[in-house]
Amino acid sequence: MNIPGYEYLPHPADVRFTAYGSTLEEVFEQAAHAMFHVIIDTDVLNPEHSVDIELESEGLENLLYDYLSELLYLFEVEEIVFGRFRVDSIEKTNGSYILHGQASGENINLERHSFETEVKAVTYHQLKVTKEKGGYSAHVIVDT
Repeated sequence: MNIPGYEYLPHPADVRFTAYGSTLEEVFEQAAHAMFHVIIDTDVLNPEHSVDIELESEGLENLLYDYLSELLYLFEVEEIVFGRFRVDSIEKTNGSYILHGQASGENINLERHSFETEVKAVTYHQLKVTKEKGGYSAHVIVDT
């Protein structure tokens, strides 16, 4: 397993990737990074603004979907493009999973930012979080 990181996989119309991490928190961070790297070169972004993220969902796949969707929502509504992601904890309580984390980036500046691809939405199609030997992986397809 490649830990940590992500790889893009072929898909005829959308963007498909697998994220890897030694922990659930790390794999969620890598999935967020992979999604935003499709939108923009995240290496050029400064972490000027940080947003706290707290979510609760039933099941890890739902939590990953909600996490990535929340980041896209904040990107579109708050006009912050994220390049740094930190998931402090993912805890299971009473059948639900709770995520605490933070995303950092900068306000969108069309004179400075060159956007690569529009990500319209995260999909449930083939969405999977898997416990692997030595860590976790997440398979994600985003609608572009």
